[in-house]
Amino acid sequence: MSRLLLLRHAKAGWAAPGMSDFERALTHSGQTDARKLGQRMRTSGLIPDLVLCSPARRAVETLESVVSTLFEQPPKTNMIRELYNSDAADYLQAVREAPAASTLLVVGHNPMMEDLAFELPAAGDQQAMQATASGFPTCGLAVISFEGPLSKVRRNGGRLEAFLKPDR
Repeated sequence: MSRLLLLRHAKAGWAAPGMSDFERALTHSGQTDARKLGQRMRTSGLIPDLVLCSPARRAVETLESVVSTLFEQPPKTNMIRELYNSDAADYLQAVREAPAASTLLVVGHNPMMEDLAFELPAAGDQQAMQATASGFPTCGLAVISFEGPLSKVRRNGGRLEAFLKPDR
């Protein structure tokens, strides 16, 4: 069994004049939410073996804040350029091509996270399914399990185990 953890970056501020979207930083509440989510992941036993992260500043800062409360020793992290400004197909390809991991954390952006959270599971926990149906908020985490390796992930091939937010 393998698990895919889909984490949308935490709340980011708007780009200041002359700043690119890529450079947008987390707000104070975004940093706090990401630390809280890291704590929730730790108490829930959601500890990834590998991380794929968008190189956009808000995604990297989300990962740094989650890491500060989740790990004593963070796993290997790969910055994947295609996780910024791409589509769900690119995300799915990145997951399939990632080094073998029993639990993979992907830190990225919407609408790709929401698209995958809808497309990958065929069934799941009723509360989690309802939570994802209401949208994929910043710092939301979808936990999807699969019978086989993540290199074989396909649409409707998984089970949505949980949908976590920092506060619940």
